[in-house]
Amino acid sequence: MLLAALAATSVLGAVPAQAGAKAPDLSTKGYDYYLTGSATDVALLPPGSQMVVLMGGENDIAEPLRRLVDKARGSSSAKVDVVVIRTSGADDYNVSFSALAGVDSVETLVLKKQAAASDPEVNRIVRNADVLFIAGGDQSNYIALWKGTPLEASLGHLRSRRVPIGGSSAGMAVLGDVDYTGENGSVTSAEALADPYDKRITLSTTFITGLPGLAGTTTDTHFHVRDRMGRLVTFLARTIREGLAGLDVVRGIGVDEKTAVVADDGIATVVGSGAAYFLRPTQAADTIAAKTPLAFRNVQVHKVAASPSDATTTVRFNLTNWTRSDDTPPYYLDALSGSLTSTQAGGLVY
Repeated sequence: MLLAALAATSVLGAVPAQAGAKAPDLSTKGYDYYLTGSATDVALLPPGSQMVVLMGGENDIAEPLRRLVDKARGSSSAKVDVVVIRTSGADDYNVSFSALAGVDSVETLVLKKQAAASDPEVNRIVRNADVLFIAGGDQSNYIALWKGTPLEASLGHLRSRRVPIGGSSAGMAVLGDVDYTGENGSVTSAEALADPYDKRITLSTTFITGLPGLAGTTTDTHFHVRDRMGRLVTFLARTIREGLAGLDVVRGIGVDEKTAVVADDGIATVVGSGAAYFLRPTQAADTIAAKTPLAFRNVQVHKVAASPSDATTTVRFNLTNWTRSDDTPPYYLDALSGSLTSTQAGGLVY
């Protein structure tokens, strides 16, 4: 068991701490383990619905983390145990989560080897989580190292218990039903629009599926600052063409940095300092072929800006019928001749 293993840390040898981070409480060849708080688990009643948080990355914000914790606690006064999983980095989320009211412990597992995803102790920790968070990194590593392993089954167990789940950057990228895997490197919008069959456009429907509100959905992060609208539009066109999801359910969600989409019981709100973009194709691509610019018309976009903390009215986006609670209409994008045009005033995409 882990408590016994912790006592043997000096035998295993601690990995030198990163700048600003403590050394792992336990380090093995397969994984590093960091603990803040008590490792004792207290069973909580499952929430009535599963909250999912999509964070766009870069200097993550506290509010969506707090909402995950509050969701896990419900009306209980009990404190929750947060588990963070990643393949690189250290314990920075231990600091972020432990600063929130209602947190009993934060355990970070840095899973360095594929074998760690089959480790019984790793899976025990993950299965006992009250909140599960997937940190940023490289989504191709997450898919390559975790897909088809006991760890993926443990994540499915959390879904069945309606445990709140969040992810940032690469951790967000693997939460939709259709993942952009990035296994052949990252593609830009210009490259994707010019060649929708660029070898770097790799999509998968085989890892972490079935989260509420994300059926047929591809997510993308660092959205505005890295100009990712064009590539997300291309991913949606490919999803339809490849039959990964039907036209009636294909969706895309792009999230800016320092921004998060908080989805619960089919309703999403946006918090932070940027915006989220909710995309829905209305037809299949006219032209989608290798080394040929994409021709894809009438992609509907709802841009929902983050609501300030002191806002009297918060825009709510319905992930079931793809509508918003205010009267702001969507705009539409066309991908033609390697670029995007928009019906939005001024022709702006963002």
